[in-house]
Amino acid sequence: MAVRNGDISQDRRVRVQGEPVDSYPQLAPEVERGAVHRITVVGEEILNRRCREVTEFGTPELSQLIDDMFATNQVANGAGLAANQIDVDLQLFVWDIVDDWGVRHVGHIANPVLDEIATEDRVLVEESEGCLSVPGPYRMVPRLDRAVVRGRDKDGNPLVIEGRGYFARCLQHETDHLHGHLYLDRLSKRERKSALREMEGSKEETFARRAAAAKKLGK
Repeated sequence: MAVRNGDISQDRRVRVQGEPVDSYPQLAPEVERGAVHRITVVGEEILNRRCREVTEFGTPELSQLIDDMFATNQVANGAGLAANQIDVDLQLFVWDIVDDWGVRHVGHIANPVLDEIATEDRVLVEESEGCLSVPGPYRMVPRLDRAVVRGRDKDGNPLVIEGRGYFARCLQHETDHLHGHLYLDRLSKRERKSALREMEGSKEETFARRAAAAKKLGK
């Protein structure tokens, strides 16, 4: 998911894997360790199907994949990134995002499942949304203002992450990716065509910015 700005909060402690920490580096440690991958673009087959569940936990390969996803998300100035966005067929996504209240959230989750929100508690908010696999355009997309996602961390431990506002939007957006859906699928045909035309006109500039950011990080 593409990034946008948040507001200021009284409590700005970083949440890592959902838990507050008193200090955290500006650059996530995973970024330092990770390699940058090419980000898949709308139209590629892997973005259009449900990903396979993660079945092997606690492996060096899974840890490296998470590091690589953080590094790729960083150079693309993303809020979150799903594994199929770097051409890996696994139910896994990462996030590094500042919410509407100025709180930074950092983490990863495997095999995520969104809780069903009771009808009487559902509040839809329509806000601008972008995607790293649709480089350039943003469009208004309705999402629930609260999301709870359940899954596993890289070691197989149960994990529950709750988000509100922009962070809730991110959790829903990335879970959609793992089911083979893009935010474009939530648009009218006319809006979808408009977004794709805009992407064609801006994607090369976006790719150049990502390459420059990777070079700056020594990636």
